[in-house]
Amino acid sequence: MNKKEKPSKGRRSAAVGIAICFIAAVAMVGTYTLREYQKSQNDEQNVTEDAENTQNETKEPSEEANTDKLVIDQEDDEEDADGQDTEDMDEAGTSDSQNTQGQSESSISRTAGQSTALNFTEDSQLLWPVNGNVLLNYSMDKTVYFSTLDQYKYNPALIISGAEGDQVICGAAGVVKSIDVTAQTGTTVNVDLGNGYELLYGQLKEVPVQVGDYVAANSVIGYVSQPTKYYSVEGCNVYFEMRKDGRPVNPMDYMAE
Repeated sequence: MNKKEKPSKGRRSAAVGIAICFIAAVAMVGTYTLREYQKSQNDEQNVTEDAENTQNETKEPSEEANTDKLVIDQEDDEEDADGQDTEDMDEAGTSDSQNTQGQSESSISRTAGQSTALNFTEDSQLLWPVNGNVLLNYSMDKTVYFSTLDQYKYNPALIISGAEGDQVICGAAGVVKSIDVTAQTGTTVNVDLGNGYELLYGQLKEVPVQVGDYVAANSVIGYVSQPTKYYSVEGCNVYFEMRKDGRPVNPMDYMAE
């Protein structure tokens, strides 16, 4: 019995040895495989990092270039803004200069008007507007006969005869207040003499003055025109009316002899 058991124990020892060798071989292969895998991973990581570094190095000059371009663009914008501001200031200065010049000219005009202040009084005298006879006298207290109208009516003006084209002169210095055209007196110029006094010259043509003009005494204010239908029988004439505070007064009271 003892002899038979000894071979069985030898086989067991051999089997155990083979198993141990197999396990050792598996362990060595696993260790080698793990190391190769880790090395491969490390190599891939290194390659990825190198690629990223290369890409970053490529981008950095571009970013620096973009940064430089941005700075240059900002400087150009600032220069353009400065130029625009300078231009705007120049334009504003020119505009202000023109406004100042316009204000100065207006001031000169106003000063000129003030220097020729109108001051007609009850002691002032008028010049005859045209050389001619009085066809109809001023009459506001009783009526007078109008040949063309064939009727009697009040007359607030002097109707003075004249030849067509004769000069009509200003009886006194003043400022042209209005120029109107009416059916009765034709083209009529109203001159403000100051202190509420006004002169109206009717039956005119070719009037050389405008509203707002200053007219000196004895200056031409127009020319005798054809009479309107209200004075066709009387013939060419000058309608010469004077007012004080809007009411007719007799021009003869102020006419120079």
